[in-house]
Amino acid sequence: MSDPLYKKALLRLAADATGAGRLAVPCRSGSAHNPVCGDKVTVDVAIEGGRITAIAHDTKACVLTQASASILGGEIAGLTRAEVSALHAAVSAMLAGASPPAAPFDVYAAFDGIAEHRNRHKCVLLPIEAVLAALEVSDSNEPGGKRA
Repeated sequence: MSDPLYKKALLRLAADATGAGRLAVPCRSGSAHNPVCGDKVTVDVAIEGGRITAIAHDTKACVLTQASASILGGEIAGLTRAEVSALHAAVSAMLAGASPPAAPFDVYAAFDGIAEHRNRHKCVLLPIEAVLAALEVSDSNEPGGKRA
């Protein structure tokens, strides 16, 4: 039996590293860190009209975090903060046994074997949390936005 943490689909996503790097001129940046394992993700986002127009990520992490970051790198453009928050909730629910998120994020189904490895759920969610951190910074700097 193959190891669900290192199956081919996840290894392929991590190796693709879609969106890896940094944006030359980001609107905002955010980071998320998992102190349990040391994984760290920093994302740069470009935002226009409240929607993400570009993303890049610097991911120093395990295969699971790298694969999740790669999914975001390829699919997150066009989303608002509310939609990213809903994605976080959908992936969290999937890791607890629910169905994968709707397309185009149904590729998160590749993490189906992670449900029983609760200590690894944070690895999958970390890139989404980094995006939310970047968008929180954006909200706090917008007129009428939240202040930290």
